[in-house]
Amino acid sequence: MNIIVTIKQVPDAANVRINPETKTLVREGVESMMNPLDAYALEEAVRLKEKLGGKVTVVCMGPPMAEAVLREAISLGADEAVLLSDRAVAGSDTLATSYALSQTISKIGDYDLILGGKQAIDGDTAQVGPGIAVNLDIPQVTCVRKVRECANGKMIVERMTEEGYDVVEVTLPAVVTVVKEINEPRIASLKGKMAAKRAQIKVMTAADIEADLTRLGLKGSPTNVVEIFSPEARQGGVKLEGAPEEQARSLVAALKENQLL
Repeated sequence: MNIIVTIKQVPDAANVRINPETKTLVREGVESMMNPLDAYALEEAVRLKEKLGGKVTVVCMGPPMAEAVLREAISLGADEAVLLSDRAVAGSDTLATSYALSQTISKIGDYDLILGGKQAIDGDTAQVGPGIAVNLDIPQVTCVRKVRECANGKMIVERMTEEGYDVVEVTLPAVVTVVKEINEPRIASLKGKMAAKRAQIKVMTAADIEADLTRLGLKGSPTNVVEIFSPEARQGGVKLEGAPEEQARSLVAALKENQLL
């Protein structure tokens, strides 16, 4: 079974900065990591490979420094890695990103399943996985918390809902996005780390994937961010002390003072 896992390099949430002109995240000089939910997708892919055979190919779109998360993925059990890196894709929104990744996946070919995290912690939209499915014209299942069965060209999965879960059967190839309840990602072994150091990362450009340049980058992104800013830091709360009656009086007085009562 050949599985493609889409992963994203995201900035450390504690060091996020915004470009005031492009309204996009500044990634240069900011410590980055693999998107947490993508790590769960990778783990599930490796488990399926260990059970059913085949290979796992990880795909990432980003600047050259994104090679780091691809090597991390190889250390965790992926077999091959592809990096789509081109100035033409810089600033892509979810629509342009979905298109670029689907073009890359089409060039890789020979896949039975595409796995990814439900969403990335920087954009938090959960739109890229479904967008890839639409571009490739294949089925999709989102928010999967468990793979029950995978055989005979079909998968049976549990899709998380607000009330519990649905049991869904999907025909392969398909796109499946996962939530953190699906598994517990492994820690890289020494053998895996050594393999990651030796691995050859295949770098592809917009020309290599035969992409329509009008559908990439800022030009190909219809999303218009009107304003973006960092929220103000919250001030510390007030601790009420004394007997319950005294605390109640203090609370009422504070609410009245702030015109909340």
